[in-house]
Amino acid sequence: MEAAFMDSGTTVDKGENARLSSFIGAIAIADLVKTTLGPKGMDKILQRISENDQSISVTNDGATILKSINLDNAAAKVLVDIAKVQDDEVGDGTTSVAVLCGELLREAEDLINQRIHPQTIAEGWRLARKVARAALEASAIDNSADEAEFREDLTRIASTTLSSKLVTYEKEYFAKLAVDAVMRLRGSNNLDHIQVLKKPGGHLRDSYLEEGFLLDKKIGVGQPKRIENAKILLANTSMDTDKIKIYGSRVRVDSLNKVAEIEEAEKERMRQKCEKIIAHGCNVFINRQLIYNLPESIFTERGIMAIEHADFDGIERLAAVTGGEVASTFDRPDLVTMGECDVIEEVMIGEDKVIRLGGCKSGEACSIVLRG
Repeated sequence: MEAAFMDSGTTVDKGENARLSSFIGAIAIADLVKTTLGPKGMDKILQRISENDQSISVTNDGATILKSINLDNAAAKVLVDIAKVQDDEVGDGTTSVAVLCGELLREAEDLINQRIHPQTIAEGWRLARKVARAALEASAIDNSADEAEFREDLTRIASTTLSSKLVTYEKEYFAKLAVDAVMRLRGSNNLDHIQVLKKPGGHLRDSYLEEGFLLDKKIGVGQPKRIENAKILLANTSMDTDKIKIYGSRVRVDSLNKVAEIEEAEKERMRQKCEKIIAHGCNVFINRQLIYNLPESIFTERGIMAIEHADFDGIERLAAVTGGEVASTFDRPDLVTMGECDVIEEVMIGEDKVIRLGGCKSGEACSIVLRG
């Protein structure tokens, strides 16, 4: 009956064969990443097999290796998904969780051969999990009341995590960077207040923690490069209507003067929109979308700093650290909450210019600048 619903050449594994196939696939994945585990782990060379991309990468990160493997074994795919969840939720331990699952399945295979039912084995694992959790909670130490001891504990945790990473030879330095950034959160656990900015060049030790928020964007031409006591209007709105955009329709005119009138009408609408934005009393305007020439020139005349194309993640993070809200309409200034910070200025990192927001309303905001 099954053959009627399957393509030609399809095979079905049942019972012992299906179970054996699952064991083999999952244990093979665990054995693959086992050699990368720990500070003495070895790197893997990954080569893409696409016709357009045959690049080579060297890594010992379990999540990266497992994402690069094409699998057709169901149990092996489950193991890869477990590693992905570990990477998303914790950010570390992807190799460990894959190896642990592989070893559990290796022992389970011996128990299955002794005619022990899989449900019995699974129940034993649940009991073992409770015992392991109780043992961990019994041996746990809470030094959160003592800041010096708590910082030391966090530094040791960060150093252990970095032991198998590329920066292992500078792990003390980067562990201190990470702990300093996390300690600024003061227990809020909102990691959006910590930005990681990568700038090629220099040495690893040139990396540093900036006590402020760095935005990798450019300030408009002719606008102030430094503003103190900034009132920031964050927006996600179209600022390009000075260009004629008519979709799916045709406009017939009998002279070029008519075209000029249409363009002037579009520009007048943009001027009115800019006046509404200026009426909010802001001296800094940050938009998620592009800011075209006409509105940029209007902001320049009024002495307002305009920053364009702050992507979705950037504008949401800015709203969190400056205490503002992202606006899309500007008819009611009294309903818009603007962000605040002590100073916005343009600074140099290596050969690149970035925008620094210092003294943000959310005092926990900071940026880790990675060099090398």
